[in-house]
Amino acid sequence: MSLSDSHAPRYVVVEGPIGVGKTSFARRLGEAWDAELMLEGAEANPFLERFYEDPRGAALPTQLFFLYQRAQQIQALRQSDLFQPRTRVADFLLDKDRLFASLNLDHHELQLYEQAWSHLSLDAPKPDLVVYLQAPVPVLMERIEKRGIPWERGITPDYLHRLVDTYTEFFHHYEQSPLLIVNTADINPVEREQDFQLLVNQLKQVRSGRHYFNPGPI
Repeated sequence: MSLSDSHAPRYVVVEGPIGVGKTSFARRLGEAWDAELMLEGAEANPFLERFYEDPRGAALPTQLFFLYQRAQQIQALRQSDLFQPRTRVADFLLDKDRLFASLNLDHHELQLYEQAWSHLSLDAPKPDLVVYLQAPVPVLMERIEKRGIPWERGITPDYLHRLVDTYTEFFHHYEQSPLLIVNTADINPVEREQDFQLLVNQLKQVRSGRHYFNPGPI
């Protein structure tokens, strides 16, 4: 697929809970479309491993690091030429930071986080398409174990259940951009070419509104 394909949106965001494969799919999509990638770079957060070992003790610095990291990325995006023909693919939605903050911070920490957010005056461009990847918690746990990232070993099914519920609630009300909700329980668009092409063909059809894609085993 090339950029001459008129069906390719110009700014695509891939989202979803830990283990669902959003970054890997974003990379594949970026390669297929020769797109500019904007990735969240979780491995750069020095507090993340500590967070999964001690969620209460490390939640606030973890969230603030991500917030300032996102702010820098969004600022760079806005300063670049948004009218250039090259497609952009990101693996995070800015509002996702607030979603994690509401899940992980206590009342006073959340107030401090919101103050930091307001002072940054963030104004992220709206995506032309948001692809929300879903999977049941047992599938997410299996994928997390398979990829073997050391700092993810502390992730529990209980935390994933709360995270999945928070994502579900967030996207239930999301109306800022066209949205494709994808159940990846029975497909693997990262490792299987047939599944990848199936999903890409689906997202190219989304122009507006909310859409669901729930493929069975192929």
